[in-house]
Amino acid sequence: MTAYDHAMAASPWEQLEAGITLPFHPDLQIPELHQIELDVPTMPAIEFIEETARKAVVEQLSGSVTSGMTVAVGGGSRGLTSRVELLRGAINGLRDLGAEPFLVPAMGSHGGAKAEGQRAMLESLGMTEEALGVEIRATMETVEIAHTAGGMPLYLDKHAAGADRVFPVNRIKPHTCFRGPIESGLAKMTVVGFGKQPGAAQIHSCGPIDMRNRILDGIEAVKATGRLLGGLASIESPSGDVVRIEALRGEQIGGERERELTDLAKLLVPGLPFAEIDVLIIEEGGKDISGTTMDPNVTGRFWVHALDDLAEPDVHAIVLLSITEISAGNVLGIGFADFIPSAVAKTIDWQKTYVNCFTAGIAGLRRARMPMVLASEDDCIKAALSMCGRDLHAPKRVVRIESTLHMTTCWISDALLDHLPAGARLV
Repeated sequence: MTAYDHAMAASPWEQLEAGITLPFHPDLQIPELHQIELDVPTMPAIEFIEETARKAVVEQLSGSVTSGMTVAVGGGSRGLTSRVELLRGAINGLRDLGAEPFLVPAMGSHGGAKAEGQRAMLESLGMTEEALGVEIRATMETVEIAHTAGGMPLYLDKHAAGADRVFPVNRIKPHTCFRGPIESGLAKMTVVGFGKQPGAAQIHSCGPIDMRNRILDGIEAVKATGRLLGGLASIESPSGDVVRIEALRGEQIGGERERELTDLAKLLVPGLPFAEIDVLIIEEGGKDISGTTMDPNVTGRFWVHALDDLAEPDVHAIVLLSITEISAGNVLGIGFADFIPSAVAKTIDWQKTYVNCFTAGIAGLRRARMPMVLASEDDCIKAALSMCGRDLHAPKRVVRIESTLHMTTCWISDALLDHLPAGARLV
């Protein structure tokens, strides 16, 4: 019996688990790749993260905290650089001012929309009670605390609602589902992350324009309750260094200062510097890399109705080779890939993935689709080369990156050597 006969005898899911085999042309070769170093925008790295965060909180919130004030500090599911040091600095700064802080997972529906899943995600990222010196209180229960002028309810984690104030700690960067003066950052964590599954669902249920407006309207409604003490924001360079740490007062979140920080963050997230790519190989994706596993601000693929893809790069085929362990099987955004090896397919937790995609509304619709599942990494790359729209013997424009986060180097095929971006050099 041939390999084809064995495959046909298996059930459909067994076929996928084994990986489909394809009849590649015997002349097909995976091209040799050359490493290049990209000339990316940067800023000086902050050396003492924890002390800088602590000092920023004390200086900015002095006079806003009363002795014994309970503060729910928000910890997220993203792979922020120095996330433990940032949180510990914020927590200790609040204590210096007389507050009594505790940590809550502020991550919408992540972790399978279960309290234990969200706590586990925090701990997998190093945010344990021992590391932070603070109690973690996890729940998916929420309390309705306000309404926007348009009547939209605002939800808050039950433990956070029981505190005197809330305090998000988050990285500011471009979002993967909408465009606006404020994208990922403190306002979004307050409205979406602290709002758990119902808060996240109602924000994501609409298109990108309404999503932007609901976050802007929502943060104003939360601020009007007086519950928002302030927040701590970080910005990272393309190399992954923390280059800005800033504490904001409650009234500044969602305002002009967060907008200025968002503009700065956008300058530090470069896309792939090639106009057209036949095959993009991404070594690793994950929820700690991007909420969508692979950042569309880098690949150019957004795949959200009413939100245009980037004109450049124009990527014909994407191969994703692995998923981070921290993702715990949640692969919202797997649909951005065209090919994955069976080893990746076996790690997918469809319950977590579909709950996250469902909560993301229209932004999760196309991103939940299953790529072609093949037996090996090489088979995926060969399939992409075969199906990218270029003749078998034509030179293929291939780019390989480690991930879409902190991209300072990449590997390219011969066909792109004459198209190096300004400032790039061969390593």
